Amino acid sequence: MPHDTTLITTLAAGLGLALVLGILAERLKLPALLGYLLAGIAIGPATPGYVADMGTASQLAELGIMLLMFGVGLRFSLDNLLSVKRVALPGAIAQMTVATLLGMALAGTWGWGLGSSLVFGLSLSVASTVVLFKALEARGILASMNGYIAVGWLVVEDLAMVVVLVLLPPLAGMLGGTETDGALPPPLWRTLGLTFLQVGAFVALMLVVGRRVMPWVLWLVARTGSRELFTLAVIAAAITIAFGAAELFGVSFALGAFFAGMVMRESTFSHRAAEESLPLRDAFAVLFFVSVGMLFEPGVLIDSPLRVVGVVAIIILGKSVAAALLVIAFHYPLSTAFTVAASLAQIGEFSFILATLGMSLGLLTAEGQSLILAGALISIALNPMIFGLIEPLRNKVLETSRLARQLDQRQDPFAELPLSTAERYLEGQVVLVGYGRVGQQIGDALGRRGIPFVVVEQNRELVEALRQQDIAAVSGNAAEPSVLIQAHIARAAMLVIAISDTRDVPQMTGTARTLNPDIEVAVRAQSQDDARLLAREAVDRIFRGEEELAKGMAEHILTRVAPPGDHPG
Repeated sequence: MPHDTTLITTLAAGLGLALVLGILAERLKLPALLGYLLAGIAIGPATPGYVADMGTASQLAELGIMLLMFGVGLRFSLDNLLSVKRVALPGAIAQMTVATLLGMALAGTWGWGLGSSLVFGLSLSVASTVVLFKALEARGILASMNGYIAVGWLVVEDLAMVVVLVLLPPLAGMLGGTETDGALPPPLWRTLGLTFLQVGAFVALMLVVGRRVMPWVLWLVARTGSRELFTLAVIAAAITIAFGAAELFGVSFALGAFFAGMVMRESTFSHRAAEESLPLRDAFAVLFFVSVGMLFEPGVLIDSPLRVVGVVAIIILGKSVAAALLVIAFHYPLSTAFTVAASLAQIGEFSFILATLGMSLGLLTAEGQSLILAGALISIALNPMIFGLIEPLRNKVLETSRLARQLDQRQDPFAELPLSTAERYLEGQVVLVGYGRVGQQIGDALGRRGIPFVVVEQNRELVEALRQQDIAAVSGNAAEPSVLIQAHIARAAMLVIAISDTRDVPQMTGTARTLNPDIEVAVRAQSQDDARLLAREAVDRIFRGEEELAKGMAEHILTRVAPPGDHPG
């Protein structure tokens, strides 16, 4: 009997060709992502031969977005997002405003109307969370402070775009487009209020109910001992919550899946959930990039090459420069500014959604959509290379520019330990790098025993809060010698590195040993592989796990630095 094989052929063609071209790209020392995009172009309607079903590919791409953002949520807590709110919230809004104005100005030179220019500018202002996640994960900086800021920035952008997508239809008539139906649209204040109410209700439901129910469900399934059921529970949670968020609360699939992962992070099985969903996430992420390639119309490169150059310039240069300047204005170092700038130097899924809506409302022409898609494909293809330029560019700028060196020093009031505070910590203190879950438990244990310690933390807002609690803290990256010097590492009894990212441990340890040869170094390790790598460094103790890790590290430190005759019982 005949069967409809649209889904199967789309999967076979998309994944198979992506595999071949991805391997070829890697062999040519190019990002595999470029191969995925070319695979999409090859099976898209713009090239001869087989044409995959666009609708099926689009839905498969949505699944990839859900699973990827669910994975991002598994690595983030609400505290992570709130810790960067002071830079991510105003920064994202300001950067979107700048990018939108740049896009509108460019479209204005082409003679486009207000509505077309506005939709065009907004489409260029928001980056792809999928591309960002893959880039940060590939470089191992997703769980770093720079990663937190970049993801928090994108979450704010996604929330802003939800509001834009809701407000655009009732405003279409005023902007020169057509309304979705002949009915009189509701008042703007009612539409805006309902949108905020829906988003707020979803977030509240996930944080109040979800963070209690989902870990319990995961624990219940884990008790069955069935790996299949556990994997099914994880995937079902990601997809059903994302779908429900979109249908019931008007929230995007990506944002719904992100919050689903974030509340599931509360479960003790969150690491297992991340591992079980990883193969599916990676496979469907490939289909996202293939679907982007399928949308691309190569003819726009021939018909409007200068316009394409202008679009790409706004995405890669305009947005990036604006974001970098905003991050620097918040007294973060150049490495953070460059990381955020590279993260935003691309556009993706929300841009496609907005462009499609703009066309349906008569606010955007087919040419405008083609330019947006061209800008997306080119910027996504170039994004891995842009990330690769971060460190060389930062080093070059610092070598050649006195202004850059001054900016990198930040004149941050939290980058130096006040003299009155330093006088209390000049001998035998513990230098505690990182004040997350593990670091906080260690700090609490030290505080209870009356042992002085200095926190080194990249999160300026956290450093400010610690100082308000009369806890000595220094803002900065402990891999930089000047930061450890500010923590008075030369007279410390111990260096405790309690951060999850261990890439900078050799630099921290080297600086500490140079300035204080007798100092003891204790480090946390995320995995057995991390522990093996750290064992090669000049590290005295390595701890694994999280809860037991914190307890073990705290007990060890107390036995080493407690005053004579005062040891924990």
